[in-house]
Amino acid sequence: MKRRFVELFLKGAGMGAADAVPGVSGGTIAFITGIYEELINTIKQFGPTAATAWRRGGWSALAQHLNIAFLLPLLLGVGVSLFSVAHLALWLMEAHPLLIEGFFFGLVAASAFVVGRAGRGWKIWYLLPLVMGLLLAKALPGMMPLVLLIGNEALVVMVAGCIAISAMLLPGVSGSFLLLTMGLYGTIMGAIRSFDIGIIMLFGMGCIIGLALFSRLLSWLLHRYYDYTLQLLLGFIVGSLPVLWPWKELLRYQLGPEGQMIPLAHRYLLPSDYAVLSGASAQTIGVTTLMAAGALLVVLLNRRAVHYAEHRSIGNARGVEKE
Repeated sequence: MKRRFVELFLKGAGMGAADAVPGVSGGTIAFITGIYEELINTIKQFGPTAATAWRRGGWSALAQHLNIAFLLPLLLGVGVSLFSVAHLALWLMEAHPLLIEGFFFGLVAASAFVVGRAGRGWKIWYLLPLVMGLLLAKALPGMMPLVLLIGNEALVVMVAGCIAISAMLLPGVSGSFLLLTMGLYGTIMGAIRSFDIGIIMLFGMGCIIGLALFSRLLSWLLHRYYDYTLQLLLGFIVGSLPVLWPWKELLRYQLGPEGQMIPLAHRYLLPSDYAVLSGASAQTIGVTTLMAAGALLVVLLNRRAVHYAEHRSIGNARGVEKE
């Protein structure tokens, strides 16, 4: 039990750190560590059925219904990471952007391989959800500035929370990057750093609404259309890769309401072209090494997750046999 708590805490910490970095999704970390479906199904349990479970069996039944043994260490990891490890990740993004983007590019690219293997074979009509995921991943950032047209600041923060948390549940879709394209990334991260209760509560309310609605949709899709949903998620992941490509030139941007630069279009370069254009080192060896390290980390985490799932299923089968 203690070992399970520590493992879930560390996985939550990884999700929190990933969610803080624009271009990376906590959902990606959840998928490669083998907890994605359990996470979606657990979040879905929050609702009217929770009250029914509590009335029938008290607090113990409620804790079992909400899968608290799974959720508590995971949320603790996410929370601790957002207030600590995430700050380190953001500092590294500012101080060593090429190296960190290289690491996350390798991590996300290998995640696409993991998601692709998770399906039960390939069929030609899987191209439809795959292409849909690719197109949505490309279109979503450009649609986000429309949120600011709502006008009411409190409502804007709530809607941003709803959208960002929904994106964080999707492997490959970065809630932080969508916040950046809304022009609200600095506002939300600043509120977390300074512990601004007002903004955190508004954002949190939006997150709760987003979790309640989107987790149910995802759970239903995974239950009814598992392979199609995996292809959609794969499209999201592959579509997010250009955002993390280290060697690129910014072609078009806009200024957010706080004066921050929101990237809209890039030109993707080879390391040699980047060095000529920028006049700085492309850090090719360091970046490619960290790409490989990110990919290797995904392989190891996924292998461990698969081993744990097999061990758990064997244990459950033995338990059934004894009964």
